[in-house]
Amino acid sequence: MLLFPPAACPRLIVKIGSALLVAPDGSVRRAWLEGIAADIAARAQAGQQVAVVSSGAIALGARRLGLPKGGRASLEDAQAAAATGQIALSQVWAEVLGAEGLTAAQMLVTLDDLEDRRRYLNASATLDRLLGLGVVPILNENDSVATEEIRFGDNDRLAARVAQAAGAAGVILLSDIDGLYDRNPALLGAVHIARVERIDAGIEAMADRGSASGMGSGGMVSKIAAARIANAAGAHLAIASGRIDRPLSAEARHTLFVAEKSAPARKAWLAGGITARGTIHVDAGAATALAAGKSLLAAGATRVEGDFARGDLIVIAAPDGRPLARGLSEYPSDDAARIAGTRSDEHAALLGYTPRSTLVHRSHMALL
Repeated sequence: MLLFPPAACPRLIVKIGSALLVAPDGSVRRAWLEGIAADIAARAQAGQQVAVVSSGAIALGARRLGLPKGGRASLEDAQAAAATGQIALSQVWAEVLGAEGLTAAQMLVTLDDLEDRRRYLNASATLDRLLGLGVVPILNENDSVATEEIRFGDNDRLAARVAQAAGAAGVILLSDIDGLYDRNPALLGAVHIARVERIDAGIEAMADRGSASGMGSGGMVSKIAAARIANAAGAHLAIASGRIDRPLSAEARHTLFVAEKSAPARKAWLAGGITARGTIHVDAGAATALAAGKSLLAAGATRVEGDFARGDLIVIAAPDGRPLARGLSEYPSDDAARIAGTRSDEHAALLGYTPRSTLVHRSHMALL
């Protein structure tokens, strides 16, 4: 059966890694890319709207500029390579899609574009309009201006956030591997995992941090992180091999991460947030209350980490350090630390002002 058929998935996000699009010598694998364009055209003809998150700009630019280590020797090299390679990348996409009668559009985004709520909504509206017009958006991180502190770092998580912004039901991560294995697939006896109903510590332990090609920035760890984001937004995510011709029409082995019931849009955005400003650790009682849909009270907090302001996105962590939820803090970090572990009737004296009722209100929180 076709992965994410149009009838069941009106909108689909496809992520393509650098090693699939760019050959080791830095040239575009054009024949393979033409097959992808044909697959997208077939899906579009069947009524599916497709957006592509395409890596490859740095690898293409590095070849043209003669930069060492694929353009990743330094941040400055990566930025220069991205600026040069993005022109070539957008041109080849326009050509191969144009040959299939499709129009391509380029969208370059930074982490802040999808982490800031207002900018996220603007990006979402642009995606919605382009897809509604039958255009194929080609997205990439704007590596020419991104820095280590304000970047996704891999296009796997970017694809998941784009799926959320576009309201897509499915995400396909085309990679140099055909899915998740219970250990490094190079090891004897490695077993392929076809379906993941829930991402837990056992699934995360299976991830191998390497990128087989050495060309990209993601590995299995980033793909599982992407699956968490996509699933939180109600989108299923598949990891599939792109090492075959026409991978979007082939019935090949893959790993499917199954989404739970879709969260409301704002909570899905919170759950998918990447740039949390701090962490509030809680005790077992508070962890149980959060799971039951309660707000986080100061009495259940045990420790505060980070430097954050009121309204910043923070992580709420269990006693063992495992992330339980993400939410918007009702207090700056200094004040949150002052009242952590105390009763509500003590807060006014500790803070010197009339306190708020919660550290993080359930309306501004998303469980992970």
